[in-house]
Amino acid sequence: MLFDVRPILHTPGKQLEFRFDMDLSDVDFDGRRPISRPVAVESRVRNTAGLLELSMTVRTTLDAVCDRCGKEFLQNREIAYSCLLAEELQNEENDEIVLLEDGKVDGEDLARTALILGMDTKTLCSEDCKGLCPRCGADLNLGPCSCKKETDPRLAALAKLLENNQE
Repeated sequence: MLFDVRPILHTPGKQLEFRFDMDLSDVDFDGRRPISRPVAVESRVRNTAGLLELSMTVRTTLDAVCDRCGKEFLQNREIAYSCLLAEELQNEENDEIVLLEDGKVDGEDLARTALILGMDTKTLCSEDCKGLCPRCGADLNLGPCSCKKETDPRLAALAKLLENNQE
């Protein structure tokens, strides 16, 4: 969706608001497509003393998989993004400035980029997820597994000593 900001481009104090939904079900993360629901975008472009400030909020619900236990769950995501808009760049190295094309900016492209960059590198079903037993694969969130705990090889002599004392 193109945002046409020409009506406020040279009028300090004015603002425009944009709302739209977009489909990102084609976005692939590690062989999965977690964005199956619509992505809601709310944004505002404000002319403050001749500077155009864009602020955007991107919201959706992801089809997530826990990286510790493998459980599938729904995860609400809300990403805030902001940048400055300019007709021409004074400083080529500033990443926070987005160049306008004929007084317009692609809001969908900005929202897509913000959501992709805001994705978690590690997804957990809960902060205290215990994961799976590395030996038997039991879900430790449901309770302890029946595996016998191995003694650390560095403490094997101490374990033998303790076994001898118990007999």
